[in-house]
Amino acid sequence: MMRRPARSVLGCFAAILFAWAAFAATARAEDDLRIQEEIWALPLALPMFAYLVRPVGDGPFPLVIMNHGVSLNPIDRSFFPLVEFRDAAQWFARRGYLVVAPVGSGYGAAAIDIPERAVYGPFFSKIGKCSNPNFHDAGLAVAKVDLDIIDYLAAEKRIIPKDVIVIGQSAGGWASIALSSMNPPQVKAIITFAAGRGGRVGGKPNNNCAPDRLVEATADFGRTSRVPMLWIYIENDTFFGPDLSKRMHTAFTAAGGRAEYHLMPPFGNEGHFFIGSRDAIPLWSPLVTTFLDALK
Repeated sequence: MMRRPARSVLGCFAAILFAWAAFAATARAEDDLRIQEEIWALPLALPMFAYLVRPVGDGPFPLVIMNHGVSLNPIDRSFFPLVEFRDAAQWFARRGYLVVAPVGSGYGAAAIDIPERAVYGPFFSKIGKCSNPNFHDAGLAVAKVDLDIIDYLAAEKRIIPKDVIVIGQSAGGWASIALSSMNPPQVKAIITFAAGRGGRVGGKPNNNCAPDRLVEATADFGRTSRVPMLWIYIENDTFFGPDLSKRMHTAFTAAGGRAEYHLMPPFGNEGHFFIGSRDAIPLWSPLVTTFLDALK
């Protein structure tokens, strides 16, 4: 059973949510499907905010969860990445999905003056030292949150429980790969953009934390993963470059995982943030459409 947060926590969330009320809006899509943008406070075991966009109406709708990346800088984590994938999220909403982009626990106000509590603490995305990185648990911790979100929205009768797609970028993509190893029956497909952990150590491009260990961890997840996946990488990604992403994909599929790999041409000055650009939608949307159509 889901543990409800304390009243004081929800009260704080409600106050901040009120301040964001002006953000909610209704938009008309190109194909005339009206969508509604909202900001939610999710009452999970570790409460968090989420950007939500959905078709106007009662639903239930198929669900898309979009997991963002992480910053190991606590100052950067003090900001809310509420609309990091707004254009991409709206693209899915216009195709009939309820889209939830949760703000990772440990971001925003929750990042301030709260001590870490291992991988399941307020900020549970640390991988430890590069000499002995814990790639597995950092991914699985966020994967568990995805399952909690699915359970919560299903209990609220907002979604079609077994029609869920999980999408992740960077560390959020790594969490999505970790989720695939659990083969949750609700999740019919997973799509990742620039997935990985330990990129740009010390802020240096193409300087990865224990890349061999990352490849090994990817293979470990592939041994049990059977969810259909689409992996999208970009040639000028300086976090997870082509050589490393190809090694990860080879290891994953050789171990038994199901993943279709695409390497996109260079995009902008830094390909790692490909999914966050509106200009990238015409580039990735045909791949996503073809991939999802094949699952019908």
